[in-house]
Amino acid sequence: MTARSFTITCGALLLVLTAPPLHAGTVTGQDSSEASAAMSESAPSGLDALLNDMDPTADPCQNFYQYACGGWLAHTKRPADHPIWVRSFSTINEDNEKMIRQLLEDAAANPGPAGTERAKIGDFYASCMDEDAIEKAGAKPLQAWLDMIDGVQNVDGLFTVAGELQRVGANPLMRIGVDADFKDPGLDIAQFSQGGLGLPDRSYYVSDDAKKKEILSKYQDHVATMLGLLGESDADAATHAEQIVKFETELAKVSRERADLRDPDKVYHRLDAKGLQELTPDLPWPAMYAALGASGMEAINVETPEFFTGLQKIVGSTDPAVLREYLRWEVVNNAAPVLSKPFVDANFAFYGKTLQGQDEMRPRWKRCVNFTSRAMGEALGKLYVEKRFAGESKATAEEMIRDIENAFEANLPNLDWMDDTTRARAKEKVEALGNKVGYPDKWRDYSTLEVRRDDFLANIVAGAEFETARELRKVGNPVDRSEWFMTPQMVNAYNNPVQNEIVFPAGILQPPFFNKDFPAAMNYGGIGAVVGHELTHGFDDQGRKFDAEGRLRQWWEPAVAKKFEQRAQCVRDQYSAYEIQPGVHLNGKLTAGENIADIGGLKEAHAAYESWSARHNPSQATPKLTNDQLFYVAFGQVWCSLATPQVERVRVSVDPHSPPKFRVIGAISDNPDFAKAFDCKAGDTMVPKNQCVVW
Repeated sequence: MTARSFTITCGALLLVLTAPPLHAGTVTGQDSSEASAAMSESAPSGLDALLNDMDPTADPCQNFYQYACGGWLAHTKRPADHPIWVRSFSTINEDNEKMIRQLLEDAAANPGPAGTERAKIGDFYASCMDEDAIEKAGAKPLQAWLDMIDGVQNVDGLFTVAGELQRVGANPLMRIGVDADFKDPGLDIAQFSQGGLGLPDRSYYVSDDAKKKEILSKYQDHVATMLGLLGESDADAATHAEQIVKFETELAKVSRERADLRDPDKVYHRLDAKGLQELTPDLPWPAMYAALGASGMEAINVETPEFFTGLQKIVGSTDPAVLREYLRWEVVNNAAPVLSKPFVDANFAFYGKTLQGQDEMRPRWKRCVNFTSRAMGEALGKLYVEKRFAGESKATAEEMIRDIENAFEANLPNLDWMDDTTRARAKEKVEALGNKVGYPDKWRDYSTLEVRRDDFLANIVAGAEFETARELRKVGNPVDRSEWFMTPQMVNAYNNPVQNEIVFPAGILQPPFFNKDFPAAMNYGGIGAVVGHELTHGFDDQGRKFDAEGRLRQWWEPAVAKKFEQRAQCVRDQYSAYEIQPGVHLNGKLTAGENIADIGGLKEAHAAYESWSARHNPSQATPKLTNDQLFYVAFGQVWCSLATPQVERVRVSVDPHSPPKFRVIGAISDNPDFAKAFDCKAGDTMVPKNQCVVW
């Protein structure tokens, strides 16, 4: 079940990209390898590491990314079990996972009293590591669902089984989540949106692009392979795979383009249960609600109504035999990563190697760390915080957040495109902004989650059912403003506009983003730019539509809103011109919010650093760089990265963030203070004639 759709309601710092639910091969839940020198015990740290990872022979005014990252690019090898490796996120995740592995192994060996959180996370991890039991079980754990599917004779049966699968973490036909009502942000409601596809985006089914057509063909072969592992003959599996892909293609045709899902006004259609039934009178929604365990569900927003009217026609005209095969595929596709080796290997061969260019599967212990964290993330988070997050780090980070909020507010009078009325409302929104740093004040209660040491798939199902039930209980009830939507150990951050808050888990408050002993210029260029990024999300093309209370409404004066859109279009056009590969351009519309946040966040972080410098008058941290130059290099090195061509193409289709290299180039080239720091001149590559400045 989709608990929350961050691409619509939250601006995260970067996308955590996975294939369909539970698939291995994540892009930013990164771990890997003793092969990377970046986190080795002998590697330099802090300022020395920063200088070592630069390429001082490059001209920062012509190619700042090479200048900041050239040394790192030369001496870093992308780990074989990762399609993308980022200097900051990946290396912290590598370190985090090693520490979490120790915590889990200790809990598995010394679980303590039965039923405690410690015992549960230990048992969960132990069940995942018990390969002998998993191999012995094979596909047998799926039999109850397969038997259920065999009884599907019509759309009523389809919706009953689809609801059962939604309850255990799959997303057949659609996605169902829970979020605050955009126009009544104190109330949680269900969110129904398009879904049901096995490929990352609708474009893979409908595009004329040769690469995507090739992926679609290989996907059909993969579907046949997986059905064969369930016992179908080669001929039957091939026939059924073709039918499944045709069915999913019909779903793709009635799905909205990803970039069009970013406008909150266009994904808000509060219909409730009665309105959804009237929209699609031939779909048996009560059967799905009952299977979900939510028979009384009433408060519903339908993000994409046209998808559901299309879905009604598609399922009504599809042979029940094809519907059964589609459901069988949904079961095996979602369960594959937690089944026996043939399923795991086949799943990785497509979603890891073919789709993302990942050379090797992640070691089992890393996959088990990930599975356990998904199921009991905050229970693990408690242990993580005890080991990793010092109290003074939180205090230092909170001071920096205040500095950057002040910098944003101080810049408002300089925005000549704003009128006084809108400026005053923007100031109110900043002053009302909530901050969460480190970890929740109230931890999640896992007392009702049952975990068995001897049945890994049962634990995966129990974890999914626990989370689905927890989410659905919120529907129609007041929003719990203390809830976190990332775990403390996650190396990420987010802005939640419906609560007007920015959130920084403990996981990101580490080097190279942040260290209380780093020169301030490094901290402000690292975590400071992250803070500015998340703050600016509240004023990007999505976030600006929510007021100080988190309510979706037009609080801008119309003429000012028009001027904002002109500046936002400048950003869209700028990034759409970037090519990640020959002929493969970024999608400036899809990435607009993240790009606006990068540009504005960097500007705010630098202004905050100047304010800090005026108060503290620091000495120059290194003779090789001025402090201002150090600030920008620290920012650039956050995004040093290596990636496969395959994953680059996937991300340009699905990721609302620009590729790391262009996050550096774009934000730097739109910030006039950068040119001053490096004495760049008009006409230099990093000083374009037309700079896009929104905030």
